[in-house]
Amino acid sequence: MLCPADTPEGEACGLVKNLALMTHITTDDEEEPLRRLAFNLGVEDVSSLTGSELYQPNSYMVFLNGLMLGITRQPTEFVKDFRSLRRCGRISEFVSIYVNHHHTAVHIASDGGRVCRPLIIVENQKPKVTSEHIKKLKQERMKFADFLEQGLVEYLDVNEENDSNIAIYEREIILQTTHLEIEPFTILGAVAGLIPYPHHNQSPRNTYQCAMGKQAIGAIAYNQLRRIDTLLYLMVYPQQPMVKTKTIELVGYDKLPAGQNAIVAVMSYSGYDIEDALVLNRASVDRGFGRCQVMRKHVALMKRYSNGSFDRIGDPPVGAELQTGPSAERFNILEKDGIAGVGERVNPGQVIVNRHTPTNLNANIPINMPIANAPAIQFTWKHAPLVYKSPEPGYIDKVCITTTEQEQTLIKTLIRQTRIPELGDKFSSRHGQKGVCGIIVPQEDMPFSDAGICPDIIMNPHGFPSRMTVGKMIELLAGKAGVLKGELQYGTAFGGSKVEDMSKILIEHGYNYSGKDYLTSGITGEPLSAYIFFGPVYYQKLKHMVVDKMHARARGPRAVLTRQPTEGRSRDGGLRLGEMERDCLVGYGASMLLMERLMISSDQFDVHVCEQCGLLGYRGWCQHCKSSKHMVTMQMPYAAKLLFQELQSMNISPRLVLEEF
Repeated sequence: MLCPADTPEGEACGLVKNLALMTHITTDDEEEPLRRLAFNLGVEDVSSLTGSELYQPNSYMVFLNGLMLGITRQPTEFVKDFRSLRRCGRISEFVSIYVNHHHTAVHIASDGGRVCRPLIIVENQKPKVTSEHIKKLKQERMKFADFLEQGLVEYLDVNEENDSNIAIYEREIILQTTHLEIEPFTILGAVAGLIPYPHHNQSPRNTYQCAMGKQAIGAIAYNQLRRIDTLLYLMVYPQQPMVKTKTIELVGYDKLPAGQNAIVAVMSYSGYDIEDALVLNRASVDRGFGRCQVMRKHVALMKRYSNGSFDRIGDPPVGAELQTGPSAERFNILEKDGIAGVGERVNPGQVIVNRHTPTNLNANIPINMPIANAPAIQFTWKHAPLVYKSPEPGYIDKVCITTTEQEQTLIKTLIRQTRIPELGDKFSSRHGQKGVCGIIVPQEDMPFSDAGICPDIIMNPHGFPSRMTVGKMIELLAGKAGVLKGELQYGTAFGGSKVEDMSKILIEHGYNYSGKDYLTSGITGEPLSAYIFFGPVYYQKLKHMVVDKMHARARGPRAVLTRQPTEGRSRDGGLRLGEMERDCLVGYGASMLLMERLMISSDQFDVHVCEQCGLLGYRGWCQHCKSSKHMVTMQMPYAAKLLFQELQSMNISPRLVLEEF
């Protein structure tokens, strides 16, 4: 019913669940026909029963959605008749019935929100679905609904599943078997179903891949270049995987894929590949490996104000209005209407929409003023342009002028960036093997096989032993065999292409059965001292790119209240030295470094303190002593000065006792 792998890591683990394939969530069905049917099948109405009849040893209570209908003395026959009517199509296929012998009760459920899944009915040790039915299904002479109507397949919810004896394969059917699985891989959901050979991986790796598969950059829809989304990541050259699964075909992942088939060499190289870092081939990157586009929407709203004034789009400045110096380029990409032109290159700090807002918002202008008086009203405007803030240049992809529900003009601008893989970008295979790019190496320095193939990615072999992702090794083997034979292979859960068959294909084409190749060093020209596991693996580029994360600052904006640096990359904030970092410096006794980090580089403030009364003064004058005789100047964090003032506002008088330093 629920996918065993697709659940988030962390605190929501096991609480956020995802449905398996072929599951269905029921909706409410009418109760009255079911109530009448139950009475027709021999249920005695509860209103005509006494307590002694209710609690007789052989009487089973019958419940419909938790409400008692009556009792039956032949529960097995009642359930059997009820199920046969459901299989005939007389009642909804999503109504479930099951016996609880522990409570001596029969429960009928027709309410919404139950998860159920289809199973093939088995009678007399033979499944009702035969090869004839499958043939008709392939020829489109039958549909899935026909299987339900003819009583070949039925939906079971969790309670009815408990009563059933389900065989996974036809060969496992025994005398007690009631149902047969349609397909074993449907235990997995849509996301876990994309993993090839998941039954050969350690289970947490499949869970990690379920989380990362949602972060992979790929094609999202056939209309992806006609949309304006808030944020859209697109792969420039997506490829369908060489090793597919049945689920991939069912959900259409091969039509809108999110990754590329990379030739991977599993070997140590350069020392920049430790801790799961990847070595990328410069030539592969130049040819478009891992290249993606980021489309980001920028919005300018033209507001209308209560006094009748409104925002406007100003013409781009010309002639004498143009500023000189570094800001002269700001308005270069604007067209005559004050909006940036489609196809223009936008550099950081350039204006996309030249918006002006009125300054005299408080001047009360009646909305219904006669037109004759209109020239007398003088609006003054100030610049409030929409500015491009990203550190990387982009291109105007689309401009859309529309209105909001409040009839305000809205200008949407879609800006496109093309991103080429760089150091620190995150990649992942389909087996939870994530890593960042550690170094990009020129092709002439990469090792090559005797067929002249250079790897796109070099992966450190230390990623395998503790992770136990054997599925990745079999994917490489199957992918290599598929490339040589010219066909796609399958890595469907509990099935897929067999390793022995893949090894045979490799041997037939003159390769080692284990997928290892003879490689020559690109640096020395000598053969490498070991055979290298070498072949194609499907790699995903994830949306975590270093250009979106990188952040540093020296001086910058400060919070108004505490005068400490702001927080967060988006606000150009400072890097916080937290409590634990402070404790380390305390342990080292680095007191001056502590003072610099916590006060001088943060919110140092000069205060005037009276030595006599210990209170804060102002400009060398103590308001309490009415004297400037004992005033001294000292530095303290602005936050500490603020605390003293807040305490004074609560009638608490903090006094500073000063000593010579």
